[in-house]
Amino acid sequence: MKKYISRLLALVLVAAVTLVGCSGSPSGMLTGNYSKDTLVVVDSLRTAILLPEDAPQKAEAQGQAKEIINEFIARYRRDSAVTTLSSFTTMRTALNALAGHYSSYPNRPIPDKLKERLQQEFKQVEIAVSRGA
Repeated sequence: MKKYISRLLALVLVAAVTLVGCSGSPSGMLTGNYSKDTLVVVDSLRTAILLPEDAPQKAEAQGQAKEIINEFIARYRRDSAVTTLSSFTTMRTALNALAGHYSSYPNRPIPDKLKERLQQEFKQVEIAVSRGA
């Protein structure tokens, strides 16, 4: 009888750890609604990009930007209903450019040319999301 109870307890613990560990998003910012999530990511990244280099919260904003980029791509890259949208392809292009800069040059400021390109792509994404594309 003890043998069965210990196995049952082990099974319940494994199930609990699995369910708790796999639920929700790490940052809690993404909801699963593509349109809303895209606009949240754009706003968050825009804030991180526009902060002055000497701002005390710059490092935290960059860390949060990296986290939300990873979370957004991980959530939507395999969703065939989303990957065909023009807003997603433009967003992915912008995210890849920003993530590439953060990976290659973590201590350098974002160049003005890249900032302008990202702002332009973010505008295109917002327009496409509002159209439903």
